[in-house]
Amino acid sequence: MLPVGRHFWGPAGTASLRENVLSMAAGTIGAWWTGRLSVFWRAQIVGWSLFFLVELLNRLLTYRSVKVAVGITLVVTPCLVVLSAGMRSVYTSRAFNNRLTPHSITLIGVLSVAAAVAVAIVFVFRRTFGWEVPFWGPIEEVVVPWIHYSLALAGWSLCYFWIHAEMAEQAEHQHAVRAEAEALRLELEELRLQLDPHFLFNALNGVAEEIPEHPSAALAMLRNLTAYLRNSLDGINQTIVTVDTEVGGLSAYLGVQKARFGDRLRTHIHVEHAAGGRQIASFLLQPLVENAVKYGRREDGLDIHIDIRAEGDTLHVEIENTGALEEGAGSRRRRPGIGLENVRRRLDLHYPGRHEFTIGDGGNKVVARLTLEGEPCSGS
Repeated sequence: MLPVGRHFWGPAGTASLRENVLSMAAGTIGAWWTGRLSVFWRAQIVGWSLFFLVELLNRLLTYRSVKVAVGITLVVTPCLVVLSAGMRSVYTSRAFNNRLTPHSITLIGVLSVAAAVAVAIVFVFRRTFGWEVPFWGPIEEVVVPWIHYSLALAGWSLCYFWIHAEMAEQAEHQHAVRAEAEALRLELEELRLQLDPHFLFNALNGVAEEIPEHPSAALAMLRNLTAYLRNSLDGINQTIVTVDTEVGGLSAYLGVQKARFGDRLRTHIHVEHAAGGRQIASFLLQPLVENAVKYGRREDGLDIHIDIRAEGDTLHVEIENTGALEEGAGSRRRRPGIGLENVRRRLDLHYPGRHEFTIGDGGNKVVARLTLEGEPCSGS
């Protein structure tokens, strides 16, 4: 029987230990790479490492000697790194502020001449060790490397300004997105906290009227009102909820409205079982239902149908009410208010490029249709 220690330190145990050590080392290097190094120095390391490899290959083909190629490349690459870091300090100064202007383009040309420093170092290094380039005279030994390194530093400068401009544009875009998300969040809070005084007055008045003769009905009305208020206030900080939760708030709201309008308001809610557990942006349907109640035709009774179903990863919502988008004189005229505008803006935020929203009428009814693809973004 093998001892336990030998079983652990056998080939399988050694391989497992080696994998753990390598994994820990990779994690440490990754944390150091992303946490300790700035974006500039990460780009410096990657860019000049690639330059080092190209230079090494070029010198191998020129000198046909690994020793000479590695020696010169190890000397010249750090020089270029130091020169480029110095050029960056100039570009970030107040005079240029990381902007590519005619003045800074001229400066790029002037600073690229600093490659003469690297040329001088390489020239002295080659002379010291007797490493001559085949078929090169004194002029080629100076002019050709100087042009080569000047172009390298000029290319580095242009890449620096280009990358900085791209990063600035991305940062500005992210700032704009965060600002829009915060504005929408505040607007949503305002919408939820703004209770229609007439709605609240009528609801409480209806409860008061029912208490003497129909206390059970009054209690049911009060419970619906409480549920609606709780749903409106509790969900302020919840940008994403399930369809069932959203529909629960709609049901409470419609329950209060039914107490207000009585038999003149008839509601029908159908939620497909597969859609009930799906996620949806909170308070997304409430403005649509409120519009249906507010602008729907109630002379012969207002019918409101809410249908929610799922097809694959797509959610389909239809909210239908009797009435028309534009009616004759003396009738209520449906106007796209702040609620509908908020719905459109939140759709752009939560379902960017993955939604459709239409409102149309026909056959004495108005239908609002929503098509939502995929899961909603948090918007925070």
